[in-house]
Amino acid sequence: MPKFSRPAFLVCLLVLLPAALHAAPERVERGTLVLENIPEIPADVTERLEQYQNTRSAGLASWLHDGGVLVSTRFGETSQIHRVAAPLAMREQLTFFKEPVSGAAVSPDPSLNGFVYTRDTGGNEFFQLYWFDFVSGESRLLSDGTSRNTGANWSNKGDRFVYSSTRRDGRNYDIYLATLDGDYTTHKRIFTADGLWVAMDWSPDDTRLLLINYRSINDSEIHILDIESGDLTQVNRQDVPVGHAGAAFDRTGEGVYIAHDHNAEFKQLHHLRLDTGESTPVSAHIPWDVSAFTLPRSRDQLAYVVNAGGTSELYLVDVDTYAALPAPALPTGLIGGLAYSPDGDSLAMTLNTARSPSDVFVYGLEDRNLARWTRSEVGGLDTSEFPMPELVRVESFDGLPVPAWVYRPATEGPHPVLVDIHGGPESQSRPSFSSFNAYLVNELGTAVISPNVRGSSGYGKSYLKMDNGRLREDSVRDIGALLDWIATQPDLDESRVVVYGGSYGGYMVLASLVHFDERLQGGVSVVGISNFVTFLENTESYRRDLRRVEYGDERDPEMRAFLQDISPLNNAGRITSPLFVAQGYNDPRVPYTESEQIVAAVRENGLEAWYLLAMDEGHGFRKKTNRDYFQAATIMFLRELFGGASAE
Repeated sequence: MPKFSRPAFLVCLLVLLPAALHAAPERVERGTLVLENIPEIPADVTERLEQYQNTRSAGLASWLHDGGVLVSTRFGETSQIHRVAAPLAMREQLTFFKEPVSGAAVSPDPSLNGFVYTRDTGGNEFFQLYWFDFVSGESRLLSDGTSRNTGANWSNKGDRFVYSSTRRDGRNYDIYLATLDGDYTTHKRIFTADGLWVAMDWSPDDTRLLLINYRSINDSEIHILDIESGDLTQVNRQDVPVGHAGAAFDRTGEGVYIAHDHNAEFKQLHHLRLDTGESTPVSAHIPWDVSAFTLPRSRDQLAYVVNAGGTSELYLVDVDTYAALPAPALPTGLIGGLAYSPDGDSLAMTLNTARSPSDVFVYGLEDRNLARWTRSEVGGLDTSEFPMPELVRVESFDGLPVPAWVYRPATEGPHPVLVDIHGGPESQSRPSFSSFNAYLVNELGTAVISPNVRGSSGYGKSYLKMDNGRLREDSVRDIGALLDWIATQPDLDESRVVVYGGSYGGYMVLASLVHFDERLQGGVSVVGISNFVTFLENTESYRRDLRRVEYGDERDPEMRAFLQDISPLNNAGRITSPLFVAQGYNDPRVPYTESEQIVAAVRENGLEAWYLLAMDEGHGFRKKTNRDYFQAATIMFLRELFGGASAE
């Protein structure tokens, strides 16, 4: 499948076009996968790749009252909940389902011997709440079975929990209060409003809730709900849109900790007195976003994580003086899942680096010892040989520096290049563990570049807004600048560049092919948006307004015309490079029709696009068998484009 030179391609196209317009794609059903035009994958692709695909990870889910933890990890097809009793003890699997399980939450009340978790069906993201009983090992459904629900947020006493649900109308999120009583669960709707509302914390006396009304990443509000009276009071009222990254009550209940970006580029942590409105900065000395924070049950100290240009930094502070407390020395990487132990003596977290998958660690606040609780398998590979990314900044068309992570092979170049574009668009490429990237670099001899084009999070709210609405294609022009930069690198081959991305990153793949087809050898679009108008009309109703803030409102005639004009579907005739499209049939975010219509359009132009449809997946591939096949097909696609079977 090497790309033709343009004159040769046009000659072949004139000859083959009449037949191509009428030829049906080669269609094969492989279990729950539907394959079109994808050839048989040879054994030499899968044999070595399988070793990279058999790496695992473990993420912290919740503390247990006996000092153990619950973790999410995969030992079969999907991630399930496991119990770990002590550092590096065996992982005891508790849930066994075909669908991934997430969000385990243990009640603060030890007499409730179990936990609440969430699970959907086939990747449809209509998450249901379930109760797992430690004594019987059985699970029972708590929610209605049809709506979309958030995870459980337990009260301090542990006798009840709250969650958000679209149960009322399928579109808006109301707050429900649930109480477990033997085999029965009582649900009461305690707050009704339009939009997305989520409970973030309970007051120390369990009489009030901190709620966030999320309208976009740049616009949200924090409110306090009195559970008994239903009174709602906005916290920290502002006259401009403000982005928030969390909120929690202090130990008195008379103040709250809030991470927000009001009057600042970054989301900084503040303490706000509710009676006077006095705000005290906690993290203002750090010029980066606070991405997460948590307090122990005593609420006498605070742990928060800063996203410092893509890597995580952990800070511990005393809540009385805001003086720094001793924090563990952590490897450069990513930190997630912060949670204090029930007794407040330890802080658990999930750590991930470019050379180590996610694992659970616990920091003892008294002995200052960082103990490893899980050690995930890495397929027998020496991960010290995995590539370490280099951070570069590429000057774009308007002089804007665009950060990008570059993973270079150790062998002599020039190397083919895979440009991996993140989704969101308000997401961020970060230097995390990726065995797939390691395979590309070490085995296929391919450089991987992960840019954070304008509109990415992590670089301030001004950068975040630079692709909104009619600025959409400026982010595509950032990819053009990256292609210019690749041409200046002696170890990179500008004639062998493929773009790859999922969700919004899939749109970026298609848009890059529209604008830079002559400079690209192909593209891989995963659950990608092909037309913003049909996407906005068909994405699930509970998220439609959120996306309109980012992309524009397709109901406005002028904006609709603009969105149609820039949509790859309406410019498909400019795509002549090989294309591989992958999609989950049950995707609630980017409906499968977005992929099917772009595949049909490029085939109308005589391009034999590859198409992979997973009937039991949603927004991506969460089941190992499906993910393994997709990765193997991607490797074969790249090998044929790059013209080589290995790094040699």
